[in-house]
Amino acid sequence: MAIKINTACFTGIEGTIVTVEIDISYGLPAFNIVGLADTAVKESKERVRAAIINSGFDFPISRITINLAPADLKKDGSQFDLPIAIGILLASNQINTKEISDYLILGELSLSGELKAIRGALSIAIEGLNSGINKLILPNENYKECAVLQGIEMYTFAKLKQVVSYLENRDMLPDGQLVYNDKEINFDVDFEDVIGIESARRAIEVAAAGGHNIIMFGPPGSGKTMLAQRIPTILPKLNYDEALEVTRIYSVSGNLNKDQGLILTRPFRSPHHSSSHAALIGGGRKLMPGEISLAHNGVLFLDEILEFKKDVLEVLRQPLEERQIKLSRANGNVNYPANFMLVAALNPCPCGYYGSGSKECVCSDNDRRRYIGRLSGPLLDRIDIFMFVNTLSYKEVSSQKTGEKSEVIRARVERARELQKERFKTDKIRSNAEMNQRQIKKYCKLDSKSSNLIEIVYNKMQLSNRAYSRILKVARTISDLNGRESIEQSDIIEALQYRRFLDDKIV
Repeated sequence: MAIKINTACFTGIEGTIVTVEIDISYGLPAFNIVGLADTAVKESKERVRAAIINSGFDFPISRITINLAPADLKKDGSQFDLPIAIGILLASNQINTKEISDYLILGELSLSGELKAIRGALSIAIEGLNSGINKLILPNENYKECAVLQGIEMYTFAKLKQVVSYLENRDMLPDGQLVYNDKEINFDVDFEDVIGIESARRAIEVAAAGGHNIIMFGPPGSGKTMLAQRIPTILPKLNYDEALEVTRIYSVSGNLNKDQGLILTRPFRSPHHSSSHAALIGGGRKLMPGEISLAHNGVLFLDEILEFKKDVLEVLRQPLEERQIKLSRANGNVNYPANFMLVAALNPCPCGYYGSGSKECVCSDNDRRRYIGRLSGPLLDRIDIFMFVNTLSYKEVSSQKTGEKSEVIRARVERARELQKERFKTDKIRSNAEMNQRQIKKYCKLDSKSSNLIEIVYNKMQLSNRAYSRILKVARTISDLNGRESIEQSDIIEALQYRRFLDDKIV
């Protein structure tokens, strides 16, 4: 009779229950794994054999067949080691235990029988709960990752022998759960370090309050990178659902620190300008998440954005609009969330000093147009805010004054986000930047003065429909920061200022 054990795998960040069926029969000794298993799963045969023997058990000299059902689902990962080993011990009558169909078992085995951490444990645990399996056996190193889930009974072990002992005796209580704690996070940087450039600070506050994409441009050394690095310090804390989303992505990608558990800080990703398509949007043989997904619910910072290859930047267009990435390759299809705040910095010309007033620009008009031309019109349309950051004067640099603290700015940002949370409680979005056309018409109504003003600008500057929508979104955020229910003319004027790119052109 075949032994059945529940385990799971994951596709993207979604878990899928897998049944491991083990059959031991007479015949020439063989060990076969079927059910669309990839190389890592098939290699588990040698790990399982050595782990069973080195744990003091006998490995059957028989014909062993392992089936991973459903058979039409591709299986990837090392989490099948433990359920296969337990199944073999059960099928060979080396374990005397009660029914184990109410357990989800997963873990990688070393040759000595020790359990090692696996990727995607959180996604698998969530799928187990959704499927009515609330008992989980997994390695010690995955404890913190799953311990905040409510309603789960988690049993963690360090060795195969410990798992066998528990299954035979059922002599231990579930591991204790951790309570989600969104306590104050300490950052290494703070906005009080930033002096002067008040207009840039205001633009970043507006961007953070509404989750808007922003491009900062200006001469080298003006503080663009410094400003960007401090944006996470003024963003609202991750709530429980957002923290789960971020942790699941980092778990399946193998970027989760085993001592960290649930991620509490908003991600800040800053890929190098030599990054490829796959590094940015994800992909590869295993269809892993890219930087845009690792920045989900946080910030993707592209420093010196014009140094990125133009075709690499163009792949951002769809994720910026849809806030998810759909990867379709010969080896499968997968969806990853990609709801991030894009922050980019660039020099206005190859030499970097065009429009600065502090140093003469040596670039020709053609050089500058060719340089800026790496940013296409459709990509610029997806940017909500443009802000020029100029170099500081000696008086500002030598001043002993400090800027406003991040916690003070964050308080204003959180108040604005609370208004948006209440506004969008039936719309399944979280911020003004996520509004679609229907929601813009519903929540961004203008009075006659504001409507006349934006009509003049729209016709004179030949704005695109997308640029018009983004002006209204930013105006809605400015109104929220000012605590107003309706958008006023002053909000539109400020929002228009944030659409000025090079040569004071409104884009």
